[in-house]
Amino acid sequence: MTHIIELNQVYKTFGETKAVTNLNLQIPKGVLCGFLGPNGAGKSTTIRIIMSIIHADSGDVNVLGTSALAAKDQIGYLPEERGVYRKMKVGMFIRYVANLKGVRGHHLQKKIDDWLSRIDLPNVKKKRCEELSKGMQQKAQFLTAIIHDPSLIILDEPFSGLDPVNAQIIGGIIDELHASGKTILFSTHVLQQAEEICDRIVMIDKGKKVIDDQIETVRSTFNPNIVQVLPVNLEMDFTSFDGVIKQFESKRNGAIDLHLDSTVNTTDVIQTIASNIKLHSIKTVQPSLTEIFISQVSAHQGSEAAEETREQLNNE
Repeated sequence: MTHIIELNQVYKTFGETKAVTNLNLQIPKGVLCGFLGPNGAGKSTTIRIIMSIIHADSGDVNVLGTSALAAKDQIGYLPEERGVYRKMKVGMFIRYVANLKGVRGHHLQKKIDDWLSRIDLPNVKKKRCEELSKGMQQKAQFLTAIIHDPSLIILDEPFSGLDPVNAQIIGGIIDELHASGKTILFSTHVLQQAEEICDRIVMIDKGKKVIDDQIETVRSTFNPNIVQVLPVNLEMDFTSFDGVIKQFESKRNGAIDLHLDSTVNTTDVIQTIASNIKLHSIKTVQPSLTEIFISQVSAHQGSEAAEETREQLNNE
């Protein structure tokens, strides 16, 4: 089986809202794929279609050579809507879900204990789920998505609501599962998280696919000319220099990012600016996934849509 997940020309609308538009998606076996985009981009709708929770208006969906319902015991799924059986004890809750997935036997309890220790919940097995904090509940629910050793793991916003320490714990486990050969698809609106651990990314905006490729290919292919400057006068307008299209306040050390025309020679622009302006520093920079994403939204949907996406991502 070449593709673990395959969507062909998938459409989904809710009333007047076009949630997913002509989406084609192929997830190869063994990849760790980030499914990226701002809130409302269509990520969760697509995942629910993949999981057969809702059905597409049109198009074909294939998961593990069949449907998610038919292959449910081979799939681990963490939904966006968090939920545990609040009155059930944590250990029993995880055991119950494991049993539903066909995992039984005397080794199961040790497996549960080991995993609870791995996610830094070593003493909660006999506590009721409702006694745990929201972050602890989320980690327990994450375990129910992987306790049955699935070959395909689908995680909808797995880091949402976690503090940095727990996000790092879950991220490390995702890395290990990927290294063991699991196919993993996870959605997030925090692009930096995907940048750190993914080997493939799919970006969508307003239900349409914008980018779909290996992360290193994305960086090399969609690499706009960006120069970072830290001028003495932070009010300086750099767009007066030939080749500088726009300038934005950088998230890197309070500097300014200059977006250059793709046809200009970056070195020439740097030399011209450095010769005419008092600067603390000037250098080329590797664009972030956020910057790449915004540039592609601009190319496909125009500058107004790109600015709207930039504002939304900055506020999340």
